[in-house]
Amino acid sequence: MRLYLIAAAALVAAPAFAQTDAKQPAPVDHSAHAAPKYSTEDTPLGDLLDNPAAKAIIEKHIPGMTTNDQVDMARGMTLKGIQAYAPDDVTDERLAAIDAELAALK
Repeated sequence: MRLYLIAAAALVAAPAFAQTDAKQPAPVDHSAHAAPKYSTEDTPLGDLLDNPAAKAIIEKHIPGMTTNDQVDMARGMTLKGIQAYAPDDVTDERLAAIDAELAALK
């Protein structure tokens, strides 16, 4: 009986051993399709402010936002979330322009 169990285990394991000789597919490089590092919808404002390049992009499109006395209170919010409180300053067009420039950041 013991010999039977050993033989059965060997038969079950044989296909797994056979697969190790097969060529493995080349790894796929997903970096070209990776999500942008920063976005106005998902990235907290504090993260954007902590990156000098991202901060400059925000200041370019929404002048005065990064130097506003109350900006630290919004560090946990996204720019998309802030839009509800400042729709005249944080417009869809400005967010789209910011996203386009943020996508170019590495």
